[in-house]
Amino acid sequence: MFVTGFPAAAFATNCYLVAAAPGEECIVVDPGIGVLDRLAEVLAEHRLRPAAVLLTHGHLDHVYSVTPVCGAHGVAASVHAEDRYRLKDPASLLGPELKAMFDAQFTSPWKEPDDVVEIGDGQRLQVAGLDVEVLHAPGHTEGSVMFALPGVPDAVTGGGELTATLVSGDVLFAGSIGRTDLTGGSASAMRRSLREKVWPLDDGTLVLPGHGPATTIRQERATNPYLLDAAPGDGA
Repeated sequence: MFVTGFPAAAFATNCYLVAAAPGEECIVVDPGIGVLDRLAEVLAEHRLRPAAVLLTHGHLDHVYSVTPVCGAHGVAASVHAEDRYRLKDPASLLGPELKAMFDAQFTSPWKEPDDVVEIGDGQRLQVAGLDVEVLHAPGHTEGSVMFALPGVPDAVTGGGELTATLVSGDVLFAGSIGRTDLTGGSASAMRRSLREKVWPLDDGTLVLPGHGPATTIRQERATNPYLLDAAPGDGA
């Protein structure tokens, strides 16, 4: 499996490209703000052809470029059904100050993708030669998801200890989790997601988060205070 990624121009939102190998079709995950030029360079460098855009959730910093990416390549955007409404106008869900900043800097009117596919928990997506499982993990937003794939990128070395990959969006970060105080967020839902969706994952899972560096489930299970607090048997 081939995986590459880069941070967006704003909020350092990680945009990932996942393919069976260079020169093949790929999925694009979370094309955020100011990524179009860099995305085009990466696609050309590795001879990749987008087959789908997958969204971990509907926050503006993760979906800002979804429409031009989908339009340029004639592909659909996939988002969980409970975050589908966010694609109608994601900027409208920002707080007043943040919305004013976006309105001042980004004057192009928002247009949602022509083709939006709603996805759900446990669904398996067969796309670009990949087997992607959808894990619904609300808390950051109602429709936040993680994408689980068997295997790890060819470039990753882990002595055979790493056997699976999780694109975790804003559910799980290295040492932290996504905030739960924004519209649609829920601390109790996040705790359940950590306990029921993240905690059971194998230690040998590589985690590619929505912001910040990669990590592993082994590392987070041992050190992440939010995940430790949500451990099974430690209360509701």
